[in-house]
Amino acid sequence: MRLKRPLQTATLLFVVLFLVSGVIYPLLVTGIGDLAFSSQAHGSLVRDRNGTVIGSMLIGLDFEGPYYFQGRPSATPGNPYNAGLSGGSNLGPSNPVLAERVNQTISALGRQGISGPWPGDLVTASASGLDPHITLEAALAQVPAVAEARGMNKEEVRALVLSEVEGRQFPFNPEYVNVLSLNRALDGEG
Repeated sequence: MRLKRPLQTATLLFVVLFLVSGVIYPLLVTGIGDLAFSSQAHGSLVRDRNGTVIGSMLIGLDFEGPYYFQGRPSATPGNPYNAGLSGGSNLGPSNPVLAERVNQTISALGRQGISGPWPGDLVTASASGLDPHITLEAALAQVPAVAEARGMNKEEVRALVLSEVEGRQFPFNPEYVNVLSLNRALDGEG
């Protein structure tokens, strides 16, 4: 009978801790996050005019053709920007596979009318392989090609790029542009 009391105490403690840390706390944090940061709590999803989810402000998208600004190459194998396969390529600068990927990206950019010199973030993937941002320099390098493909004035497209620049997180960081946001503004959906 001496073992019955400690077993009951241990079981009660397990149930209480399970309810507090496994049910109540997660529901409380989720509820507060939903109320205080609704968009972020739901993945910063972007919807079109019909309410259909077209992407997230946090994950890059693969834009086809010269009518759109191109983001950083995706490092995810198979399906570009697949968050389930996120991770860097771990290829060093002397690796011939990396050099081949960069050359393929440069060729693809050239076919879209984007000429060099190419900023590094336009031809190499980010550490996660999902980055939705490019530097202002990379966006401005694409202005002539996008303007020509759309039949727009280069200065008008340049002004649009500059209007989409996001603030710097740190003084030493370059200025960035979210490619999805920029392309939506280009389509008049921003």
